[in-house]
Amino acid sequence: MKITDIKCAVIVNSPVIRITTDEGITGWSQIETPKPYLQPIVLQLKSWLVGQDPVNVERVMRRIRVRGGFKPWGAAVSAIEIALWDIAGKAAGLPIYRLLGGKVRDQVRTYRTLYHHEAGVGHTPEDYVRWAEYGKALPGGFTMFKLPTSFHSSMVRDFPNFFYGEVQRDAPFPYPHKGLITQEGFEHLVACVTAAKETLGKGYGMAVDAGPGYLPHDALRFAKALEPLHLLWIEDMITGDYSPFVNPDVYRDVTHATTTPIHTGEQIYLRQNYKALIESHAVNVVGPDPCDVGGIAELKWIAEHADLHGIAMAPHGTANGIFGLASLIQVCATLPDNLIAFEYPARFEPFWYDITEGFDGMPVRNGLIDVPDRPGLGVNLVPEAAKAYLAEEDADFFD
Repeated sequence: MKITDIKCAVIVNSPVIRITTDEGITGWSQIETPKPYLQPIVLQLKSWLVGQDPVNVERVMRRIRVRGGFKPWGAAVSAIEIALWDIAGKAAGLPIYRLLGGKVRDQVRTYRTLYHHEAGVGHTPEDYVRWAEYGKALPGGFTMFKLPTSFHSSMVRDFPNFFYGEVQRDAPFPYPHKGLITQEGFEHLVACVTAAKETLGKGYGMAVDAGPGYLPHDALRFAKALEPLHLLWIEDMITGDYSPFVNPDVYRDVTHATTTPIHTGEQIYLRQNYKALIESHAVNVVGPDPCDVGGIAELKWIAEHADLHGIAMAPHGTANGIFGLASLIQVCATLPDNLIAFEYPARFEPFWYDITEGFDGMPVRNGLIDVPDRPGLGVNLVPEAAKAYLAEEDADFFD
């Protein structure tokens, strides 16, 4: 089998990848929703891919890994890897999990990041109570939630004098703030998080997405203040998201001084860049994103290495779309028992269920998703339905 073409169309801000072969098998994948600017990066790799055998996934990946980097620059390479596995699975008539060593669970747990604008709330303790109540009423019966707050939210702008730095209102990238938190801001933050967790109650797990932006001593002070809440983790306080570096030694100082689990990793590209984080026990939980880390096999390698070192896994995926959801289900079915849950890609519009085949609507039941046995990813675009959402410049996407 040979790759004959690779195309990328932006559908409502989400780059969707289509790899075709000389045997009529098509591989699909998707880049995070807020990254339409990566479409030309995908297409630049076409000449490196055409003519290669897509079922030799690792051989093809060795040709293009050099073209990736920390988030967002690893996304094109990562999405191509996922599309290659989709082809390999379809060629074998098997779901991807069978090609990764088989599944160890029939259902995978997923957690829901709930953004404040979804619940229509702000950043007061009363708002955080409503946030929790809204989450518990969501379809799917989620049992775990992640709370964006502090530097990973509009609290920095909405609460006067939250920190001693300058508030940026026109930054060209997300979450630009960093600095020492004021005592008033710190106590307000702790009150808000406490209100949310107490409203959820002991029957629900809650993680906190707080940065990046913390100075290390503030990170430790925050983690220790939240120790009574039994959080799942605090995420990305020091580096994370679009940070082009990790700082594992700084994380380690915080992690080893608190009982609150510390998490990071969504921005990291490739397993090699997890070595120091894992081997020095710099955090308790790592969260690679299959659409940024280099793909689903890359994520599995990281999970296995983390398990050897007693580190838990909670893969990232908030904006990965419907194909990202499918890839997370497949790989998480194969991960060791250090898996906590993966982040549900909630940031895509309901019409995606209408322009694809594979999911019968939203697949979460009681916080769990059944692992499907359909070949490949188990999800395909329906050209006749999807054409209505193509931009004029992508009109030949299905040709």
